[in-house]
This record gives sequence, C-alpha cells and structure tokens, in this order.
Amino acid sequence: MHCHRHPERDAYISCQRCERPICPECMNEASVGFQCPDCVAHGNRAVRQPRTLAGGKVSARVGVVSMVIIAINLGVFVLTELLQLDVLVSQGAMLPVTSFDPRAGELLRGVDDGAYWRLITSAFLHANVLHIAFNMYALYLFGPYVQRALGTVRFVVAYVTMAVVASVFVYWLSAPNGFTVGASGAVFGLFGLALVLLVRAREDVRGLLVLLAINALISTQGNISWQGHLGGFVAGLVVGAAIALPTRERRTLVQVLALAAVWVGVVAAVVVRTAMLS
Repeated sequence: MHCHRHPERDAYISCQRCERPICPECMNEASVGFQCPDCVAHGNRAVRQPRTLAGGKVSARVGVVSMVIIAINLGVFVLTELLQLDVLVSQGAMLPVTSFDPRAGELLRGVDDGAYWRLITSAFLHANVLHIAFNMYALYLFGPYVQRALGTVRFVVAYVTMAVVASVFVYWLSAPNGFTVGASGAVFGLFGLALVLLVRAREDVRGLLVLLAINALISTQGNISWQGHLGGFVAGLVVGAAIALPTRERRTLVQVLALAAVWVGVVAAVVVRTAMLS
C-alpha cells in the first residue's frame, strides 16, 4: 500500500476513521489507532471551541494586550520626558479649542478645528512619573481580568471606546483651552467594566467599590480631570452591560448594535459640541 497523501511512500497501516493508507508522517495518534491529518482536521471542526463569558475566543496569552498598551504608554512617556519631545504632548494632548501655546510659541489646533486624533492620542500621554505609574499599575491589575472575560478583540474595542468616550466628556465639561492627558479615563472604564462582570458573576464587589470611592475622592483634588474619569467609568458600565449581559442566542448581534450606538453617540456629541464652540 502507498500513502494516500504521499503516493511515493509505503504505508503499513490505515486511518482508523477513513481507512485510507497512511505513512508514518501522516499518523496522528487517536484514542483507538491512528488517524490521517484530514480526518483530524475534520474532527476538530466538529468540536465546539471554548468561548469567553462575552462570546470571544479564549486566548492562551490573556495579558498580552494589556502589556502591549503598557509598553506603548511607557515608550511615549520616555520620548516625552527623557528625550524632551514636547511636540508629542502639544499635538497629542486633549485640547478642546484651538489655542495659542506660549511654550511652543505657536497656535495649536483643537478638536473643534478638526484635530480629532486628540480624542484617542491623549490616552497615551502622561504628565509625570506618579501619573503613569498609577495608571499602568491599575491597567496591569484589571486589564488581564477583563480581557479574560471579553476575549482579545472585544477587549481592544472596549478599551478604545472607553478612552474616546472619556475624551468626549472632557470636550464637553472641561475648560475649552485646557490640556488633558492620561489613560485614567480608560482605566476608570476598566473599573466600571470589571464591576459589571463581578456583579454578573455574583462575586463580592465591596473591595472594588472601596477602590472606586477612594479614586472618586482623589479625582476631585488638584489638577486631576474628573471629567475624563467620569466619562470612562460611565462608558465602562455601558460597554460592560452591552458585552457581558446579553444572552448567548443573540449575544453578538446585541453587542454590535450596542457598540455601534455608543459610537454614533460619540460622533453626535463631538459634532454638537464643535458647533457650540464655533
């Protein structure tokens, strides 16, 4: 006999499933005998793949997205603080209206003048070491937990959505010519999302509530953007409810529609606020 996948090779046994002859290279050990690669692949397709609580694919490297986000933030911080690339801050910070920057000696475009990239780039900039240390530590603690429940794709979409919604709150509620930086909005979004997940799993949330209360108090002190924190937390609750609460039968449809509605709201809020500022 000759292998059905390699006709030039001799075969001494047959696939246990399709009974076609297979060579040693094509032999895959099964519960009984051996199977050819074609039958193994067909059997794997018939097995239901494990899914996360939110319906995403289970990732073997749960914390990798959080580590990538942390690495990007640290890399940008090194460029802005150690290498003194102030242009990254002046062109990337959240700035609602076009304003003159006396330090740079130039006019900086605000979101009202079409600099919409500031809505997301501001989430990767930080003011000082303590600022980035707190945000990255919180992301390190809560990011993998949320990603494990959502899956990689849903986690990335949720993180970007929460960061942008936080900037929209800043756009509406903060001083029009003020600079705002930091991943705090997205981090507070993770707090809100984790709260929804814990409530859904009927786990103890008292520790998280205490942490939220402490951070809410801190948000009202000094030069901290409570607007971004509030926006991120609200976005986390909404995104968490949209992703984690729907039933399995219509889960994906509900998630897509809910997230689409959030982004429609983001666009509408930016358009209306821009018209008001103009």
